[in-house]
Amino acid sequence: MEQAILIIHVLAGLSIIGLILVQQGKGADMGASFGSGASQTIFGSSGSGNVLTRATALLATVFFITSLSLAYVAKQRSGGAEDIIVDVPALQESRDVAPVGDETMPAQAEKAPSEMPVSEEMPAAGAQ
Repeated sequence: MEQAILIIHVLAGLSIIGLILVQQGKGADMGASFGSGASQTIFGSSGSGNVLTRATALLATVFFITSLSLAYVAKQRSGGAEDIIVDVPALQESRDVAPVGDETMPAQAEKAPSEMPVSEEMPAAGAQ
């Protein structure tokens, strides 16, 4: 059953793509109104808009129905009654705080000496 729905779904989707690509845009009728393109259409001077539009609407309806059917079948296969969110434990607040300072922490008042050499002499502004 699911395979048949999936095949119909794929065929309907590909057919919709094909029908949309075959249809002419609204601006294509301007040339036909002056007589240049009306004789080359298969469906006559009225154009194929009505037939292709209805076929596209019908295939879009089939595509929509098969999408819902596939979702229903997938839900039934997975168990259906199960919920995504199962029992989530309540969050408990922690009253623990970080230690402020004790004997194991190094004193921050002592500053480590820098390894960079310090020079008291500054070079002159223009000298190189």
